[in-house]
Amino acid sequence: MRFVFFTNTPAHVHLYKHAVDRLERAGHDVLVLGRDYGCTVALLDRYDLPYRIYGACGTTKESLFRNLPWHYARLVPAVRSFAPDVIFGVGAYAAHAGLVSGAPAVLVLDSEPTSLDHAVSRPFAAAFLTPHTFGKDLGESHYQFHGFCETAYLHPDAYRPNPEIRDALDLADDEAFVLLRFNAFGSHHDVGHSGFAPEQRERLVETFADHAAVFVSDEGGTLDLDSLPAREFDVHPALLHDALSAARLVVTDTQTVCTEAALLGTPVVRSNSFVGDGDMGNFTELERRGLVVNTPEFEEVVSTGVDVLRDESIGEDWRRRRDEYVGGLVDLTDVIVAVAEADGGTAVPGLERWRGGTERHTPDRSTPLTEEST
Repeated sequence: MRFVFFTNTPAHVHLYKHAVDRLERAGHDVLVLGRDYGCTVALLDRYDLPYRIYGACGTTKESLFRNLPWHYARLVPAVRSFAPDVIFGVGAYAAHAGLVSGAPAVLVLDSEPTSLDHAVSRPFAAAFLTPHTFGKDLGESHYQFHGFCETAYLHPDAYRPNPEIRDALDLADDEAFVLLRFNAFGSHHDVGHSGFAPEQRERLVETFADHAAVFVSDEGGTLDLDSLPAREFDVHPALLHDALSAARLVVTDTQTVCTEAALLGTPVVRSNSFVGDGDMGNFTELERRGLVVNTPEFEEVVSTGVDVLRDESIGEDWRRRRDEYVGGLVDLTDVIVAVAEADGGTAVPGLERWRGGTERHTPDRSTPLTEEST
């Protein structure tokens, strides 16, 4: 059989990398269509995936819309010439590729706010696969799995931490460190949303540097670290999950890194304008499980982070809760491979009809760092 996978962002490379590998080893033909965005190409090279780049995109909305016609001009003939049996992706590119090729397009996604993408994809997608926490109805072809998109690569059966990450970061074996990840907010679904202001980013660095080494991953590249007590996170991006796993604390205004840290059992604080009423199901569920602190209040970000850095037992409790929870989640790669080999069919183990976000709850945030939060 022949399969196309769209990887428009680094997260999509991780989402599909194990499925691509397993399908190739099973004798199938696979083409990965990638977009040169962030570190996407570096990851495609690192994992030796059979890819072709259909276009580039910067970290601004203007760049995306300016390049959109050229993306379609290249991806349409690429898909037609490959003649896939099934197409996998996350949004409109994959759905429209299914339209022009006649192959079923299966979209694996987890973000309720991307309404524009849903609207332009829905008429052409054969199936939507979303986490069990997803709270938006995408129609008759909507199915859910008990897990997260990130369990395709961070499920305990799929991921083992690399202990050499400390050498790569030039850290002693027992040296605590914090990873700060800042979003550029340049995607179409980020319109009207924001994260940490520049002065807040600086204060996070200065405060946490009193307790641990601080590394900064700044998607927009706007924070000047020369005058701050922090180092740029400048190792290969494939080592990010190893760093998240080894960190004492992660603080972020992004979405994916938050989920990744939570599934690795690392204390993580997320703060952006998405937090609050109507927040995405992933994050309300992870907070209910005591694996994430979501807050729109900057002072709570600071105080929570300092508490974690001062008390090692908080991290130990966090990892115990993670171990109890993550073992019961599906390895999403198993589901993706099964759907692929079923010619895009959804009658496979691990999938069921969407049931309205079966685990969406409003968490009790009164004791986010204690046993009562579970």
